[in-house]
Amino acid sequence: MEKVLSGRIALVTGASQGFGLEVARSFLSAGADLMLCARDMELLESARAELASSAEAGQRILAMAADVSNAQQVRTLVDATINELGGLHILVNNAGIYGPKGQIEDVDWHSWTQAIEINVYGSILMCKAALPHLKAQAYGKIIQLSGGGATSPMPRISAYAVSKAAIVRFAETLAEEVRGTGIDVNSIAPGALNTRMLDEVLEAGPARVGRDFYERAIKQKDTGGVPLHRGAELAVFLASGASDGITGKLISAVWDNWEHWPDHLEKLSSSDVYTLRRIVGRDRGFEVGDK
Repeated sequence: MEKVLSGRIALVTGASQGFGLEVARSFLSAGADLMLCARDMELLESARAELASSAEAGQRILAMAADVSNAQQVRTLVDATINELGGLHILVNNAGIYGPKGQIEDVDWHSWTQAIEINVYGSILMCKAALPHLKAQAYGKIIQLSGGGATSPMPRISAYAVSKAAIVRFAETLAEEVRGTGIDVNSIAPGALNTRMLDEVLEAGPARVGRDFYERAIKQKDTGGVPLHRGAELAVFLASGASDGITGKLISAVWDNWEHWPDHLEKLSSSDVYTLRRIVGRDRGFEVGDK
């Protein structure tokens, strides 16, 4: 891989396995130094050791256990990244959970709010901690992990759906707050991935997640789902200078022609395409209800 992230320092949350680890692996291949974060230090150290075995001379890979929904642990993590690696240029908010599965009146409330705390508050806390440093250097890339819940309802997995919609709107809002500072903020939808979260759905069964969703999960398991590397390639693009000026967008790794977006930067920047918005009657050819 071309070393498009050479000299850059990236912090990746949820990096001990699955998509987060694939992003870290791709960042390493692109030349970045890394701080890996997850809650399970044993899995995290295993991931760090694997990546270290393929690192080039001079590349640094650190790992630190942290709960992204804990403000003090987040501040400690960001400070350690800056102090021990010498800076921070790229933040990938990948840490997330499905939360409880089932109808809203039946699910455990503590588990439901915990999913919001990790998926939403965790992303916001990470941004709050990193932004002073990114603003001071007038440069930064913030990449938020989205998912199907951001753009369509997910009955029986409501905490996840709500959290994914919320963090995309937060990313769009933050992009406007920091516009002109050299910081780009985007959300990515990596596609239907075969990770531990898919296994959770299969283990929960159709009674809890719904027959349709369960059957789609079985099909996805059998067909292999979207390759992890496709979403990781998008993450590398958004972390690199090639994406400078692309901000406030929700980008599909699978369906969007993002490789060519730099050729259309002005048009993208002045449009609400690839953002969350309300669909009105005229968008679908309906004449009722619109003035």
